Parts: sequence; structure tokens; C-alpha cells
Amino acid sequence: MSRLRAVAAELRTAASEFEADRWSGADCAVIAEELAVTVKACAAASARAAVRAVECGKGDVEWLARANGSTPCAAREALSTVSAAAGCPATNEALAHGVVSLAQAREIVRAEAVVPGAEVALLDVATTSGFAGLRAEARRVVLGARDRDELHREQHASRSVRHWIDELGMVAGNFRLPPAVGVPFVNRLDAATDRGRRAARRGGNTEARDAHAADAFVGMMSGTGKRAARAEIVYVCDLAAAARGHTHAGELCHVIGAGPVPVEVVRCAAVSASVKVAVRDGKQLHTITHYGRRIPAELRTALALGDPERLDGAVCVEDGCDRRYGLEWDHVDPVANGGVTSYDNLQARCGPDHWDKTERDRQAGLLGGSRAPPRG
Repeated sequence: MSRLRAVAAELRTAASEFEADRWSGADCAVIAEELAVTVKACAAASARAAVRAVECGKGDVEWLARANGSTPCAAREALSTVSAAAGCPATNEALAHGVVSLAQAREIVRAEAVVPGAEVALLDVATTSGFAGLRAEARRVVLGARDRDELHREQHASRSVRHWIDELGMVAGNFRLPPAVGVPFVNRLDAATDRGRRAARRGGNTEARDAHAADAFVGMMSGTGKRAARAEIVYVCDLAAAARGHTHAGELCHVIGAGPVPVEVVRCAAVSASVKVAVRDGKQLHTITHYGRRIPAELRTALALGDPERLDGAVCVEDGCDRRYGLEWDHVDPVANGGVTSYDNLQARCGPDHWDKTERDRQAGLLGGSRAPPRG
């Protein structure tokens, strides 16, 4: 205990005296990562100590919140996460060594409580993906274990819209909508946001995406927004399940970008929907190769489905990104280098990551001297 306190005091002193502008960018990147791991390990140790203090009557949630400079809710979550992690040995060890954060551990132990055995796979996701990717995978695992009809009823009963006036006098709010309603709404909003942002940037407007999303939202609500040509919601359902009326273990029936739905929801939507068939063998989608830059409609459909095993939509392939909006299809082997427009040679990347990939390709001499597109 005395050694830990001494080391903590020494680290605080060293951190307070650190002057980043005296060091190179490479040095700062290294120390930033080292300190990030240290922060995660220290937060876990602090939470373990707090659990023991509370058990011994030497503190409570309010005390921990004051000590952490956080809210009572955050303090309560830290205590419950550390307590639950004690029953998940692999997560507990990763937490203690700073491999995962308290927030990541919380997602893992919650999923493990519902789906025993999910811990190991989720830990792998936590170390190779960002927090958003881990949270999405944990949600997929948990919702996949639920009865679809029961989940559908609970989602419908939980729908809500709340609004209030914030400290700046702005009208603020939040909403919770079932997937069949919420997914087309946010997909249309994202498409309108991207259109508005592109147009604004051509005129020199560099406002944040959130500002353009607000404009798009107002346009949609006033009825002046333009609808996108692409589908606003995509259902995936195994043919056998659709014919049978319910799913068996391992069969898919979900909304891309959301989660599982009853087969009956897909059947009702199919009455007025465009139906497309994708043939897969569990590991690969069988589609076409095109020698040119244009992506045929069939290939674009296959790419938009995402991972062939899950068919849960495309996501940026760069580690730690996990963005699902504003994606662009990048040729792994550039067309200028002889790359073909095929399923195996196309990957989804967000705008900034696509630009960086193009820069790397040009520096590697794969673009034949062509100029990179303007950033953004």
C-alpha cells in the first residue's frame, strides 16, 4: 500500500511537469498510449479499493463521485462493474492490467451475464476495435439471445420522445423508436445531412456535421427535405425462416444497423418492398467482378450487407473507427494499379480514412501520379 501511494504521488508529479511541446510527435504518441493504459489500470485499482471501502463502511457512492469528480451514476457503475468483473476472470485480468477500460469491461460483463461464454470473443473485439465497435457487438450478442417477439413488444412499449429547453434556451430532446421506424428515420437524416454538408463545404462552410444534421432534421420535419434514392431500411432474413414464419438457431432475421426482428415484421414489409436475393455459403457472398470503377447495383447491394456471416451492414474497416455513416467504397488494390471492382477488392471507409488510404497508395506509387481528392 505504501509503495503504491508513493508511486502514485511520483506519477502525479511527473505528469504535472510534462511539457508536450518539448517532444516530438512520435514521442508524444508513445507516452499518450502508455499513460492511457496506466489511466485504465489506475481507474480499475481505484474502483477495487472503493468497493472494499464501501463494504467496510468507509465510504459510499456520493463519496466516490466526489473523489472521482464524476456523477453518482458513474460512480455506481464503476462499483458494479468491478464487482461483476470478479466473476469474469479474463475480463478482470484485462481490467487490472489496463488492457480494457471500466466502460469496456461494463459492456463485456453485462453481455456475459445474459449470454455465458460471450466474454472471450468480446474481449478480442475490445482489443482490436473501438468502444463503439465493442458496444455494438455486445448489443448484437445480447439481443440475439432474446426472443424476437418478446423483444419486439418491449421495443414498442418503450418508444418515447422527450423535449426540454436547455441552459442556452435551445430546444433539446431525445427519442427512442423501434427499429422498423427508427432506422429509416435516422438513415434518411444521415443521407440528408451528408448532402447538406457537401453542398455547404462547396460554398466554404466548414461547420461541424452536427450543425448540418440540425438543418437536415428541420427540413425533414417541415416537409422540405429531399428523400434519398437508396433504401432507408434494409431487412435481412434467411429464406427458410421467411417461408417457415419463425427462425431456428443460427438463422438471420434483423434490421441492418439495429437488431433482430420477428419474421412477421419482414413478411409485412416485403409486401411493398424491393426484394433482393443474396447467395452465401456462411463465409462468403457470391457476387460478380467488374473491370472498371463503376460499382454495379448487385455488387453494391452485397457490399452494403457487410460481414457475410452477420449481414449487419457495412462499417469502416479502419481499426477503432466503427463509423457507419458517410462511407465510401475504396479499392484495396487501386484501379490505377490494375485493381478490379470486385467484392474481394472493395472495402468500406469513412471519408477521412479513405483520404488517408489514398495518400498511402499514392506514396506507394500505386496511383500513377494522380492527385489525391480534397480532404473532406
